[in-house]
Amino acid sequence: MNQFIPLAVGIVALALGSILGYYARQSIAQKQAGTLEAKLQKRVLKAKEDSEQILSEAKKKAEEVIEAANKEVDSRRFEVLRSERLLLKRENILDQKLSAFERNQREFESKVERLRGVKESLESLRQEAINNLEKIAKISKEEAKKELLDNLEKEYQQDILEKIKKLEKEGFEQYEEKAKDLLALAVQKCALNQAQEITTTSLNLPSEEIKGRIIGKEGRNIRTLEKLTGVEIIIDETPEAVVISGFDPVRRQIAKNALEKLIQDGRIQPARIEEQVQLAEAEIAKQMKDAGEAAAYDVGIIGLEPKLVQLLGRLKFRTSFGQNALLHSIEVAHLAGALASEIGVDPLICKKAGLLHDIGKAVDHQVEGSHVDIGIKILEKFGAEKEIIDAMKSHHEDYPYENIESIIIQTADQISGARPGARKDTLENYLKRLGELESIALKFPGVEKAWALQAGREIRVFVKPEELDDLAARSLAKSIAQQIQEELRYPGEIKVNVIRETRAIEYAK
Repeated sequence: MNQFIPLAVGIVALALGSILGYYARQSIAQKQAGTLEAKLQKRVLKAKEDSEQILSEAKKKAEEVIEAANKEVDSRRFEVLRSERLLLKRENILDQKLSAFERNQREFESKVERLRGVKESLESLRQEAINNLEKIAKISKEEAKKELLDNLEKEYQQDILEKIKKLEKEGFEQYEEKAKDLLALAVQKCALNQAQEITTTSLNLPSEEIKGRIIGKEGRNIRTLEKLTGVEIIIDETPEAVVISGFDPVRRQIAKNALEKLIQDGRIQPARIEEQVQLAEAEIAKQMKDAGEAAAYDVGIIGLEPKLVQLLGRLKFRTSFGQNALLHSIEVAHLAGALASEIGVDPLICKKAGLLHDIGKAVDHQVEGSHVDIGIKILEKFGAEKEIIDAMKSHHEDYPYENIESIIIQTADQISGARPGARKDTLENYLKRLGELESIALKFPGVEKAWALQAGREIRVFVKPEELDDLAARSLAKSIAQQIQEELRYPGEIKVNVIRETRAIEYAK
């Protein structure tokens, strides 16, 4: 029993402590709650004051914006009203002007009607007066006019004729003077060098001993070179020089190029000669192309067909009465262009037609017909413009003039050919005779090549050995000589030399 008393006392003390602690915590909590509530109330009051101030400022700004907008609206409204008043004023002015114009138009139409009536009245009175005059004079108006003109013509016939002659003379002199000025100006603008073509070409040698090597054993080298090129190699006493003779400048140039290469190489023999001649022929073909391109560039013509340029370059080795055909074509192009510029014609057409006017001469020795007809066919084949063909085809008056360009081309062609010393008729006739001589020999069957040499005093004919034997070759020489006698005129005599050469080739493998 005594043991439970302290325990009970402890429990009671604990209960009292708990009760006292509870009340103490409650008191402290109430004090702290009162303090927080006061702070919250202060913050709420401050927030209300701030919001009222913001609303006040916002209202003030809104009133200012509204006031500014009202002012802007009033200003715009005023501008609109002012524009409407101006438009109304202008509309009233236009209405007034339109009314005045309509009134003036009505007055003008009324005056026109009155004038038309007056004119009809005057015409009626005039016709009536003429009829009265015809009745009084007993002659019609046309008869009176004819009689008056006849009388005037008879009375002043001499004066009229003299006046007409004077006008014709003055006009002719003026046109002639103008034409001379144009031609002189065109010639001054074009100044090309003119070099006379000859029928021989000289080749300088490094030493005299080369002559023997060119001739070869028993003359086989020189014979091979002459056979392949169609020229005559003249080796005389002229120191360190040989002369290549032939009427065809292409053949002469091929022979010269081949001989130069052989001399540089040092190996001069028939097989090597054949090789160098082939190379020289290819080189000459390239030179022709380069010459055609250079001529077109010189004149200022672009876009020519490449084959047409090649044919144009062939004219470098073609002469006309001793005048180089390519230089002549370039000169005609420049002259035609200058004349066209002075007259007011398209100079490009005249330049192109002038450059191509003698294109037929590039192949006239291979194709039948005049060089003009051949040139027309060539230009048509390569799609040349019609105005170019029309301009070039009349330069020898073979065709009628179809445009002013054709007259310009003929004039330029005649100016170029009429230069002092530009052409030699005797040389052209000589070259023509040599060409005819070769043509006669080439007509016979079995003939491979024919070269006219010795200024036309000898013709060398190379035959195909598989087609003609030795007896037939002798008979051919006689036939060719007889044909030459019948068709050609020539001084002295012509030697016909028919050559039949056989060659057997085999290869060791």
